[in-house]
Amino acid sequence: MMRLLLLASALLLALAPPAGAQPPAGKKKVATAHARAQAARHGPTYAGRQDAMAFADEVAARRGIDPRWVRRMVGQAQDLALVRKLMQPPPVTQPKNWNAYRSRFIEPRRIAAGVEFWQDHRATLERAQREFGVPAEIIVGILGVETIYGQQMGDFRIIDALATLAFDFPADHPRAAERSRYFRGELEQFLAFHHDEHTSPLTPKGSYAGAWGMPQFMPGSLARWGVDYDGDGKVDLAGSADDVIGSVANYFKGYGWNPGMPVSYPVRFDPAKLDLDALLAPDILPTFSAQRMQEMGVILDAPAQEPTGPLALVELQNGGEAPTYVAGTENFYVITRYNWSSYYAMAVVELGREVKEALGSLSARNP
Repeated sequence: MMRLLLLASALLLALAPPAGAQPPAGKKKVATAHARAQAARHGPTYAGRQDAMAFADEVAARRGIDPRWVRRMVGQAQDLALVRKLMQPPPVTQPKNWNAYRSRFIEPRRIAAGVEFWQDHRATLERAQREFGVPAEIIVGILGVETIYGQQMGDFRIIDALATLAFDFPADHPRAAERSRYFRGELEQFLAFHHDEHTSPLTPKGSYAGAWGMPQFMPGSLARWGVDYDGDGKVDLAGSADDVIGSVANYFKGYGWNPGMPVSYPVRFDPAKLDLDALLAPDILPTFSAQRMQEMGVILDAPAQEPTGPLALVELQNGGEAPTYVAGTENFYVITRYNWSSYYAMAVVELGREVKEALGSLSARNP
């Protein structure tokens, strides 16, 4: 299972207008551009595509579903050129910059929204922390980075996004065949979920990659990790904050979250002993003991020298400035299973920390 491109989705959603938003009077150019953007999302349906209909029949046979229903649903999905465009990887020459990246997420709007979310759902966050071992600030950080606590969950129809990527994934992508297979699996999970729930798969909207709800789960993640945490008999990741909190906590527990383990430690270097190339070779996979790291030139404070499992040297580039480094624990690595990026993981950690501190300051002023 893999969470696909959630960060790219969150960044694009942050720049997009809310679904259904109307431009103010006199903004003709804005309205025209908005209309063009909406028009670009409409494309031919898959009703006439032999490969799509064959896929529908295979899903129906595997899942024991009426093939006419599956064909009808898949046939109403639209091929969206914009989805294919957005799935293209960014230019390899684009420099990474942690400070710039951080500023997009650690900012007043998200912090304020995070404080409000924490206040509104304190009891559920505390319950999830007890039952799954995942700190409230990590859950809050995820939801803030992903969708600003449900404010920006995406306005692509999910069945369109999944069908486009299942049947027309960009052929020039280096992993096109693999990614197409992945999205066919996600489309099958999506159809099966809505069939079992007796709901329409033509309605839900989400990201251009087919991620859904406040935590931006892919259908496979919903099927595997979704939790009915409010006890109403269904898993609703768009409308139930309880289900969202429980599902995110369950996701992390499933990937091996270690309760009580810090996420990272600060580091300094001993230039005379530093073997940076060797330390960075495993990327963010925790590989080195604290003792081995120190032998290779990393200076760790006392808490990091305790036997808490292997560590990874995490490098966050800052454009032309000196990189930022931390020692990432196995819990840091678990966060990257949600989105395979050390920059993403650090943004989650720091946003959650900022929200927690802001909440504490507010409580101190208003006991």
